[in-house]
Amino acid sequence: MSLLVVGLSHRSAPVSLLERASLNADDRVKLLQDTVAAEPATEAAVLATCNRIELYADVDKFHAGVAELSTLLAQHSGVGLEELTPYLYVHYEDRAVHHLFSVACGLDSMVVGEGQILGQIKDSLARAQELHTAGRLLNDLFQQALRVGKRAHSETGIDRAGQSLVTFGLEQLSAGAPVADWARGKKALVIGAGSMSSLAAATLARAGVAEVVIANRTQERAERLARILTEGDDTHVPARAVPMDAVPAELTRADVAVSCTGATGLVLTAEAIAAAIEGRTGAPVAAPHDGPTDPAAPYAGSARSRTAPAARPDARETATTPLPPAGAGEENCPLDLAAVEPAFSLLGESAVAGIDAATLEQHGAWVDGGTSLLERDRTRDAQAEAGADAELITALAATAATVGRVPERRRPEPVAVLPRPEPVLSVLDLAMPRDVDAAVHRLAGARLVDIESLADASADAPMAADVDQVRRIVSDEVAAFGAAQRAAHITPTVVALRTMAADVVSSEIARLEGRLPGLDDKHRAEITQTVRRVVDKLLHAPTVRVKQLAAEPGGAGYADALRTLFDLDQETVAAVSRAVSDPVAIDDHVKNGKNRGPA
Repeated sequence: MSLLVVGLSHRSAPVSLLERASLNADDRVKLLQDTVAAEPATEAAVLATCNRIELYADVDKFHAGVAELSTLLAQHSGVGLEELTPYLYVHYEDRAVHHLFSVACGLDSMVVGEGQILGQIKDSLARAQELHTAGRLLNDLFQQALRVGKRAHSETGIDRAGQSLVTFGLEQLSAGAPVADWARGKKALVIGAGSMSSLAAATLARAGVAEVVIANRTQERAERLARILTEGDDTHVPARAVPMDAVPAELTRADVAVSCTGATGLVLTAEAIAAAIEGRTGAPVAAPHDGPTDPAAPYAGSARSRTAPAARPDARETATTPLPPAGAGEENCPLDLAAVEPAFSLLGESAVAGIDAATLEQHGAWVDGGTSLLERDRTRDAQAEAGADAELITALAATAATVGRVPERRRPEPVAVLPRPEPVLSVLDLAMPRDVDAAVHRLAGARLVDIESLADASADAPMAADVDQVRRIVSDEVAAFGAAQRAAHITPTVVALRTMAADVVSSEIARLEGRLPGLDDKHRAEITQTVRRVVDKLLHAPTVRVKQLAAEPGGAGYADALRTLFDLDQETVAAVSRAVSDPVAIDDHVKNGKNRGPA
């Protein structure tokens, strides 16, 4: 087995890079075809989801395989190889098996334990089978991964540790409130009619929304999903389908919008969301001044809200005297103000914490000279306090001369972010690349949760105790799969040996008939059966034992030993190997009982 996987995921790359590297259906087909056409690879499969892009291949050379697969990923993703390489990971042989099994169990998902990945693995295998890029190794690997994932969910409580991205996203939108209580009575707009959008619509329906509107480019799919929601026993909710050009009007009526399409551009712009909110409230919408300034930064209080650093409360610092930027106008200051944290005052104990004694003395003299911008245009009281600071620094310098450094004693206290009003429109973006403009994070009246904010929120999600049990299952299954593959590696050699023995028996029976031309059919059949039975019994124990030995780690050499001992032709073994790799040949082989030893 020479299994190789090269990929990137939410654990190795930023969401922005995953967005740019995402592959559509045509890209995946071309990537598979180009991979098997490349020299090092004989089989290939692509696992591409919102959170990962992985290329699996059976290669005959490790280094050449890594180089080729990395290059192909870069070419088909549109991201340059130099930019992509730092975020790629590589797994080989048993580690590659371990990785896929972990992925199948949900251990590597953004939301640990989610089960949607099983459907995505199944789709990846079906695509590779349809294009005939999956041979025996990848067929066995992906089918076993599906079985391992199902076992993990049935034998453990991994489902308690994780949820689907839809459920997790709705929990982030509800800001800690139960989803059912938060969603009850709301009007929902779902953009897209694929598997993720369908799951979102069903989840919202079960949560008790008053109405679900489905918008999709293909009207028939939207109508079918709306009909399922309306007629379903556990999703009985008024639902209707609308064309995509009706989305702006529906946004003004919706309380919740979920988008997950395959579009390569934005489906909902910040302007469209702002217009919808303005249509609801009648007031213009603007980005708040007290919120994040980064376009990708979310609404305060959401999963990715950030607490802005601020100077510690101090009688000397007032709201009307802002701290100047570090290094701005601080002439002749011996300290590197750029290295000082913005949450600390540039004067006083916090500014000099950790500074060596000599620098402290220079800083004290500089402060005493009163050249700082912080001291200009201050009142006499402020000047007196600066003098007190200089005395404090002098005292600290004396201490520093004794102990070497001054420990930092005070930490900045975060300033409470002013609460924003309750959102008029809650938006969940589950698409990769994103459907919703990240600038919506800054709009007052909107709350946006997207893949990036879900990644940040899931990093702090508690791990269930069942995760350890799933990891043990994965380890056991990896060992069993490796043993089975190593045993399968020697099977063509064993089949070739039994074929050779059968040819020897046939040749000797033919010679016997030449020497005994009067032998009747009954005796001829009895002699033939006896000779074959003797040969089978002689080969049974060695072949069974060699399969057992070959299944152990390092057992690959037993096939070579068997070929050498019995002088088996390498081309014959290769021909058997190709035949056994064909599922039809395997079935015929089993049904006919060819070359099987005695029970």
